[in-house]
Amino acid sequence: MDKLEILKMTISDLDSIKDSLLLDFDDFWNYNTFKTELLNPNSKYIVAKVNKKIVGFAGIWKAVDDIHITNIVTAKKFRKHHIGSTMLLKLIEMAETEKEINSITLEVNANNEPAIKLYEKFGFKKVGLRKKYYNNTYDAIIMTRRKTNEKK
Repeated sequence: MDKLEILKMTISDLDSIKDSLLLDFDDFWNYNTFKTELLNPNSKYIVAKVNKKIVGFAGIWKAVDDIHITNIVTAKKFRKHHIGSTMLLKLIEMAETEKEINSITLEVNANNEPAIKLYEKFGFKKVGLRKKYYNNTYDAIIMTRRKTNEKK
């Protein structure tokens, strides 16, 4: 695989993947919801690019003393190339720079064992469950990672 770049997501990035969101990136937010997120001052999104083509994206919300990972999505044909891991590491780095942040939280489909293992590898712990969170069908595991430089 060619060199992977992780960059701040722009509206033009979103426009370039608009028609492929559902096809290439699974069941995901629609374009308008995503555009609203990009314009939210408490949200930050990144894109993963290979040869200037977007192959993944990820985002966070800042909420009081917690960063919430909203998504980490890799294009279907680029999975198993450590792109999700690279984006997760970038999101953790972004969260670690926030002074008042104590933790990073996310939800993951309880059936998505590869993602759960990835999050555990990066220090996330299972802390709860949301019943029928995804499409009113699948449970979500709530996972949290404490900020590494937090004083104890």
